[in-house]
Amino acid sequence: MNSLVNNLWQCYQETEFFFTQALSPQLSFAIITAHNPKGVILSSSQNRLLDKKLQNELEHLGLLYREIMGASVDLCHMEKSWAIAVEREIGVEIGLKFNQNAIYYVETDMLKLIPCLFQKKEICLGSFSKKMKLVSELPE
Repeated sequence: MNSLVNNLWQCYQETEFFFTQALSPQLSFAIITAHNPKGVILSSSQNRLLDKKLQNELEHLGLLYREIMGASVDLCHMEKSWAIAVEREIGVEIGLKFNQNAIYYVETDMLKLIPCLFQKKEICLGSFSKKMKLVSELPE
């Protein structure tokens, strides 16, 4: 189990992000997905249902959010996520509510990987701008 956790943690550190609009480097926001809770790969329909629940939660809380896609470097794995204008602690609470191992947090263009379910230490991954790609349309 520990090697699985370590492998997932490493994959999380290599994630790239796709947006359809640039964000100001001065913004602070969490990046959270509802896909594949606890790192368990679910079907597309199960992930869509969880994603809709997360989107409904964000609307219920009155939070500002924007769709984003998180992807492995080779683009073999992608997860629809949300960039959410929220304080870090609230982001972690939302991540826990949706059984996520970790979330990302961006503050003045610095990307951090923050554990939720994992017993790991937070890691600074460097400039968010360098891990973000602007696209005309998000991949499916």
